[in-house]
Amino acid sequence: MFLDLPLPQLRNYVPARTEPADFDLFWRDTLAQARAVPLSPAFIPYPSGLATVDVFDVAFQGYAGQTIKAWLLVPARITARVPCVVEFIGYGGGRGFPIDWLTWSAYGYAHLIMDTRGQGSIWLKGDTADIEDLAGNPQTPGFMTRGVLAPSTYYYRRLITDAVRAVETARLHPSVDPQRVAATGVSQGGGVTLAVAGLMPELLLALPDVPYLCHYRVATELTDRDPYQEITRFCRIHRDKIDTVFSTLSYFDGVNFAARAKCPALFSAGLMDDICPPRTVFAAYNHFAGEKSIEVYEYNQHEGGQSHHTVKKSAFLKHLFHQ
Repeated sequence: MFLDLPLPQLRNYVPARTEPADFDLFWRDTLAQARAVPLSPAFIPYPSGLATVDVFDVAFQGYAGQTIKAWLLVPARITARVPCVVEFIGYGGGRGFPIDWLTWSAYGYAHLIMDTRGQGSIWLKGDTADIEDLAGNPQTPGFMTRGVLAPSTYYYRRLITDAVRAVETARLHPSVDPQRVAATGVSQGGGVTLAVAGLMPELLLALPDVPYLCHYRVATELTDRDPYQEITRFCRIHRDKIDTVFSTLSYFDGVNFAARAKCPALFSAGLMDDICPPRTVFAAYNHFAGEKSIEVYEYNQHEGGQSHHTVKKSAFLKHLFHQ
């Protein structure tokens, strides 16, 4: 069923942003610390058995110099540099196997798929551990409250930093045109895409699908589904930490990143989505500072547009990659 505002109201939903005064300083310092460690990208040819792509097992230095894994798929037998799509993965998934990621290379683009630290045990396997949380605060199972009592220790500080470094890694491969790099992802991957768009002005375009990690407090008030429910459960027990939790989350809110993003973007939303309620997606979309459009799938839930939307994304990429 429809569980949120009618579509005309969603299109005009521009909530006030909750943004810490040191938001930009926090992220400038975080990325400066990460970049103080050499990226040290490694592209190791991987014997995938696939005939249409050359596959590389990728490693680079992410947050705190931790090694992050990725796949890079490059169309076989190319003779010039090609555009690249960097993809971030939905909650609980990892990089899986190269055969899981053939779409964008089939369109003729290089495709880097970043493994998600600590995840990859729910629907695709992961190969990157998360460093230990040194804060020592409690958390619910999952990642939404890992280190949540301070921005400096929160899990998504590490993941978003990894994502920025993944884009930097993709741009260094000799088959990739560094001026034509896009970011995309579904759900958590969509939220991370928004963060990268807000932090990297050199990104050419962003394609966040049904993005998660947006408008946190309202999300917890609209849905009782995980992963947002992890935050709700934490606050249910730690009643005296609610303000602290949402203060931390404001440093990682896709709405605040969207307000800083200048590249063109194509969003998607499902009006029956009870995991990322439409209001949270439109909050980010309506605050997005760059040229933008959104595809709305009225009778879909968190799966969004799936292959229908992939076709629309391919047209969007083709237009901007080749203009």
